[in-house]
Amino acid sequence: MKIGNINGTTTLHNGVAMPVLGLGVYKAKEGREVIESIHHALDAGYRHIDTASFYENESGVGEAIKSSKIPREEIFVTTKVWNDDQGFEETLKAFDKSLEKLGLEYIDLYLIHWPVPGKYVETWKALEKLYSEGKVKAIGVSNFLEHQLNDILDSCSIKPMVLQNEFHPRLVQQSLLDFCKRNQIQYEAWSPLMRGEVFKNVLLQELAEKYGKTVAQLVIRWDLQKGVVTIPKSVHKNRIFENADVFDFEISEEDMRRIDALDREERTGAHPDDFMDHFHN
Repeated sequence: MKIGNINGTTTLHNGVAMPVLGLGVYKAKEGREVIESIHHALDAGYRHIDTASFYENESGVGEAIKSSKIPREEIFVTTKVWNDDQGFEETLKAFDKSLEKLGLEYIDLYLIHWPVPGKYVETWKALEKLYSEGKVKAIGVSNFLEHQLNDILDSCSIKPMVLQNEFHPRLVQQSLLDFCKRNQIQYEAWSPLMRGEVFKNVLLQELAEKYGKTVAQLVIRWDLQKGVVTIPKSVHKNRIFENADVFDFEISEEDMRRIDALDREERTGAHPDDFMDHFHN
């Protein structure tokens, strides 16, 4: 992973360059809020926007990209197929709907949002079809664990390029990171700041002070040094700029290990094995 500056990218196993830092737009309201936050991000140098059909703001994301001065091909756009739309034919339909809302010709990365039992392998086959037709530049999964990834790897003709999971100092899942590295699957973090919980951690406060950075900047830098693509979400201009100011310092190996040691298998979101109860499907 090249993390020298905000234009840093990682090369996926199919040769596609994915920017290492992006803006997540979960909970950004459709319309003005999401459009303005993306414009702030693009002004700050971000070239990677992460949405999902479940966020109900794909139209605003498309609008923001169209109304910006940045050429479409320079912006890496991710969206995801929601649980209710899984299955082969249903996924193809859901993709068309997302593409239409975004108003784009293609999507850079399409993800399965959660591993719906009994459906995610069929859903994956739909993603392979979209990929082979050139409608998406890369395909991957979100909220999968090793056993679900193995189901995909055992039955797929194209292996996932990306795994997007909850990831922060309290949830490292190092063996899953290692599994992805062995299989050339790029790891990506959602909720890198643990919904604000990281700010309360004394060690992170001390280390942030040591490096002359905020806790958010320290944690985002830790992600990147661990080889994890990161998409902190914010709708506030100053935060969006602050989250991108992580390329002028390096965390020492010793301090990286101290942050790793905060791991407690602690989640803010649902567990990938029982998320169905969480969403009351």
